[in-house]
Amino acid sequence: MIGYKANMGKGHAVRFGMAKAKGEIVAFMDVGLDINPNALSMLLEHFEWYNADIIVGSKRHPASKVEYPWQRRVLSFGYQVLVRVLFGLRVRDTQVGIKFFRREVLEKTLPRLLVKEFAFDVEMLSVANYLGFTRIFEAPVETKTDFKVASTIISKGFIKTVWGVFIDTMAVFYRLRILHYYDSKNRKNWITPKYLTFK
Repeated sequence: MIGYKANMGKGHAVRFGMAKAKGEIVAFMDVGLDINPNALSMLLEHFEWYNADIIVGSKRHPASKVEYPWQRRVLSFGYQVLVRVLFGLRVRDTQVGIKFFRREVLEKTLPRLLVKEFAFDVEMLSVANYLGFTRIFEAPVETKTDFKVASTIISKGFIKTVWGVFIDTMAVFYRLRILHYYDSKNRKNWITPKYLTFK
């Protein structure tokens, strides 16, 4: 068992866990995401079929079995259009918390990341894509997770969450396209935790 005491956000938690993981393919799955176990093998099969760098579980894949309200569908579509325009990511859903990565992708990408909360998934995928790991594909998911009770227009904190996602996403764009923060030549400026050693 590994871990730490203070809550430092999803981004930190995922980076910490994947840095400690073993093997050539490393995955993470959000707590509370009730995924059909068969879907895990499906994602791994997609990894082999596509010789992928990254496989992304997607609610919007035609074969996915997920129900979520129209508000979330509209927001998801709008956000992915923004993501495609800003970062060139050609996936329809970046936000489902289940993804598989080649270890090489993590070793090159994780030390550069900064986002701890709302746009961690987008930062991770866009930086990997920017570094040349462009074989990013979607796979279907089947989940019983009740997306109907999560972030809708009438939910408490909805506006705060949407605004947080937007601000974090634009910050990733600024660092990637304007500052070129993620470039290897800026290594001295990266804020890289000590646990990201990949020994």
